[in-house]
Amino acid sequence: MPHHSELDDHGVLAALLDAALAAALPDGRFDSCLPEPPKGRTIVLGGGKGAARMAAAFEKAWIAAGHGPPEGLVVTRYGHKEPTRFVEVVEASHPVPDAAGMAASERILALAKGAGPDDLVVFLMSGGASALMALPAAGVTLADKQAINRALLKSGAPIGAMNRVRKSLSAIKGGRLAAAAAPARMITYLISDVPGDDPGAIGSGPTIPEASDPEIALAILAEYGIAIEPRIADAIRANTVAAGAGGPVVMLATPKMALDAAANAARAMGLVPLVLGDAIEGEAREVARVLGAMALYASAHGEPVSRPGVILSGGETTVTVRGTGRGGRNAEFLLALATVVGGAAGVAAIACDTDGIDGSEDNAGAWFSPAIIAEARAAGLDPAAHLANNDGYGFFSRLGRLVVTGPTRTNVNDFRAILVR
Repeated sequence: MPHHSELDDHGVLAALLDAALAAALPDGRFDSCLPEPPKGRTIVLGGGKGAARMAAAFEKAWIAAGHGPPEGLVVTRYGHKEPTRFVEVVEASHPVPDAAGMAASERILALAKGAGPDDLVVFLMSGGASALMALPAAGVTLADKQAINRALLKSGAPIGAMNRVRKSLSAIKGGRLAAAAAPARMITYLISDVPGDDPGAIGSGPTIPEASDPEIALAILAEYGIAIEPRIADAIRANTVAAGAGGPVVMLATPKMALDAAANAARAMGLVPLVLGDAIEGEAREVARVLGAMALYASAHGEPVSRPGVILSGGETTVTVRGTGRGGRNAEFLLALATVVGGAAGVAAIACDTDGIDGSEDNAGAWFSPAIIAEARAAGLDPAAHLANNDGYGFFSRLGRLVVTGPTRTNVNDFRAILVR
């Protein structure tokens, strides 16, 4: 890998992102953790932004190990399909559920219910499955789930709270799929996109049985001012599931693995990495203010990371939408960061969603170099005004600083790197 002095800011930041993404893919990860083949069928089910890539990788490893062809169905986001030989791939909407996701979920639940004691159910789960596997509980319609999901996305609620509500509205999540597949043997493979890698939080845990408390879900809705009809509250209270066992759980890729890979790439380029963690949460602009202050201190004093260095972090920030602009949480974070450190000598940054889609736009995120504020002024752009309007996309698009990867077919949450040299 080239030394950082041989690369411009964009080259260094892009290399760090590439290293993180490579570590997040499932390719080759199944080889050392395949289950024993069953007497009966091998049924592959799953959902998420990385589900198709995971299915293709599992098929390759399974056949290479000398086992018979699997069967099954996974659902992924539109545009995230991957060629598979045996497992069917269906595409559906994310982040707001649609009829295609509900139909796929009905089929997945039926396949699970049809598994017998001699069968093996392989469940592949990655971020995004909560919306993609949208099978409403009895008494709840898809329109109800869509409306509540939209409200949650705009509320500023943390991902853990959103997943708690999603489970309470689902016929398939929170261990309900595992219950349907019994008595078949089951194994779950995960690509984590949640802070702390809690299996029950990834995709709302369809195969991770847990005792449900409907009153907690109702309290979350109330806390964030999301009104629901009495019939929905009744449906949530009726949709309980007991704790139990859903079989072994294997983590194929996690945010920490991505950050570790980026840190190794930084060292190879002659940079000192400082990894702040993979579970940083909070309002994007507030997180940016803290990390920006840290970067400025490092630039001036060589602490908490010496120059040349890079501050790495992951986790999922949130955005409370007040304006009418465009852009996801990474563009929001980076625009807020630019208002803090923009123009500081030697400070550059990148922030991207590792699934390749930041919010609802076509970019993974954005990046900037020390010249960002001067470039904005020359273009007649006001960073503070764009931030107030939640328009990070418009700001970085005008300056040619968007990062466009296309769908990566994985998801280990957000990746942020602040370069100080």
